[in-house]
Amino acid sequence: MRTQETTHDPIRWRFGLLGYGEVGRILAEDLRARGVRDCAAYDRKLGTAEEGPLRAHATAHGVSLVASHAELAAQSDLVISAVTASQTVEAARGCAAAVQPGQWFLDLNSASPGSKRRAAALIEQAGGRYVESAVMTSVPPHRIKVPMLLGGAHAGELQPLLAALGFSARVLAGELGLASASKMCRSVMIKGLEAMIIESLTAARAYGVEDAVLQSLAETFPGIDWQRQASYFMQRVIEHGRRRAEEMREVARTVEEAGLDAWSATGTAERQAWMAALADAGVFGVRGSPDFARSPDWRTEADRILAFVRARERKGTPT
Repeated sequence: MRTQETTHDPIRWRFGLLGYGEVGRILAEDLRARGVRDCAAYDRKLGTAEEGPLRAHATAHGVSLVASHAELAAQSDLVISAVTASQTVEAARGCAAAVQPGQWFLDLNSASPGSKRRAAALIEQAGGRYVESAVMTSVPPHRIKVPMLLGGAHAGELQPLLAALGFSARVLAGELGLASASKMCRSVMIKGLEAMIIESLTAARAYGVEDAVLQSLAETFPGIDWQRQASYFMQRVIEHGRRRAEEMREVARTVEEAGLDAWSATGTAERQAWMAALADAGVFGVRGSPDFARSPDWRTEADRILAFVRARERKGTPT
């Protein structure tokens, strides 16, 4: 760890980004823009055929890539965990072996309160300071200033240090799990709306009644541009459906931990995963290419879905 003086100057911290996907890369860019000079990252895609874009981005933005969770933790003052929801606890376990006394661990993952508590136990038993964060809306439009809720015994101490780095985070509670619960309960609505829009409007397109449906929605909820919202939702789910499905399974666990059957959350997870499978099958173009799922009109992607479904029906293959 650094000296006491350096510890209180977060710009001089050593940052470890656990997960170098969309969120990790955005944070790397924004931290570097704010003067951070020591930034490393680890991602499970390193060492696979998918590592190329990660290495190119890291080189362009002065981020060093390391070979493991433990190596990242061993050289960081603050580890920011931004992995897929299902890896929340395993990511913490991977870092715990190398956590240093007093080291910060900020968990941004969309996981259930129970998963956050298990991750926290691993880090804190090793002497680290765990803070949960609930990211309350999509990261790309807001970048480092995306609204976050913090939780845990150390949240109040970390919050002003994050603010100095440009984060927009406020402390919700000293009790672990409440920030996560806020995020998860919100996702029942937001991710559920994504799935409902895709299902509703794609079916409406199949019947040729999408204009009537959109007009009715606009009359009922006049504050929403449904055409624009549908196109945005379609693109985000196509590109990130796998990650969203994992999050919604954590949402279902959250609902079940409250004593309710997670019918909506489970159904949303299935629709998101289904869209991800279509994307992987090339229905929306070549993943990673500039034109992948980039249509300004949701109808283009809906037509691709319907063409795929009808082709499978002709072959007698389940969709």
